[in-house]
Amino acid sequence: MHQEITARYTEQSCRTFTMTASHRFQDSARYWRTPLLPGADLLTAEYHDHEFTPHWHDAYTIPVIVAGAEGYRYRGSDYVAEAGSVPIINPGELHTGSKAVEAGWRYRVMYAPVDFIHALANELAGKPQALPWFAPGVIRDPDLARRLARAHRLLEAGDDPLAAEAAMLDALSTLLVRYAQTQPEPSRLAADDARMSIMKEHLTGDLVAPVTLADVARAAGLSAFHAARLFTRTTGLPPHAWRNQVRLQRALAPLRAGVSVTEVAAASGFTDQSHFTRHFRRMFGVPPGRWQGD
Repeated sequence: MHQEITARYTEQSCRTFTMTASHRFQDSARYWRTPLLPGADLLTAEYHDHEFTPHWHDAYTIPVIVAGAEGYRYRGSDYVAEAGSVPIINPGELHTGSKAVEAGWRYRVMYAPVDFIHALANELAGKPQALPWFAPGVIRDPDLARRLARAHRLLEAGDDPLAAEAAMLDALSTLLVRYAQTQPEPSRLAADDARMSIMKEHLTGDLVAPVTLADVARAAGLSAFHAARLFTRTTGLPPHAWRNQVRLQRALAPLRAGVSVTEVAAASGFTDQSHFTRHFRRMFGVPPGRWQGD
């Protein structure tokens, strides 16, 4: 699939890939934080062999591809984001990630908190706004990419907070003004919404306690077969995989606070630290100790 999409690139994009054709990126990632964007995680990384399994983030995922190209599946379609592009992912949206060219890819990512982006949208409009939503697809806007990359570099350097904060607000404001939309209302059955709420509540009420599919289905008034089918169709993941994603998301706050990986793994409902580390690495590209330590 990626080969077919790559063939449709513009000539200019292909020249960008040629620049990195002789270079193979490594699997190397650094997560870091800044007080200028409270509650955010930021990532500076390059990947070659690593493949992100289907997962989501509670924040807006705002990457800028610096070199190479990343392929990803999002909302039922396959995309390729080449150097100089911005493949936005909305909060809570399932997606994957892997190399789209042999060299791999390098990127800079802001995982911007929903509250921060929403407040900025309200400020820009001068009145309350709906939660910003970005249409699926790759944003190809060289000016926006330069602004985002510059802001990310200044935030990471940390030696001029005034310039870094100004660049960050400029980049995120530009993104919102040019591309933010209001999410279309999906057409769903009210009964299915109610059943999904019950199943999610049952799965997340106690993340340590064992739960069976029969328990979840019974709570929603469905057979195990129909419960699994409805849940997977609605979320894109089977119940057990979705529950593990919630566990991983809830593990981030204690990890940021300095709680040991062993304690977080146990409190999150994973059978042991190795089980936790395996799932964490698939989602974030690094083990939890590295994510926490950076």
